[in-house]
Amino acid sequence: MKTSEIKLSVKLNEDKMPESITWHASDAGMAADKPCKALIISLFDEKEKATMRIDLWTKDMLVDEMKRFFFDTFMSMGSTLKTATGDEELSEEIKKFAEWFGQKSGVISAKA
Repeated sequence: MKTSEIKLSVKLNEDKMPESITWHASDAGMAADKPCKALIISLFDEKEKATMRIDLWTKDMLVDEMKRFFFDTFMSMGSTLKTATGDEELSEEIKKFAEWFGQKSGVISAKA
């Protein structure tokens, strides 16, 4: 059996706010850590039947970038649900919400 590792590094300022975030995946063929401005990690605890979350973003992440980040995350959640469960109907509902969010936030243009 093979183990793959994902490493996250967060540099904090004196107020313990993220200054920078980098990540590295052992199987991604990356030569160095890659910077990012935000991350959302959800972890499901089997024993507790509860989801724990880590949401971090750097101080230089712009509001429009955060809205784009959420739009992309919602869209990928719809795709992941379909892949994981086969539930096309619910997957499409998530994607419809994502499109509404994208239009409302100005991330995407309204469909004609």
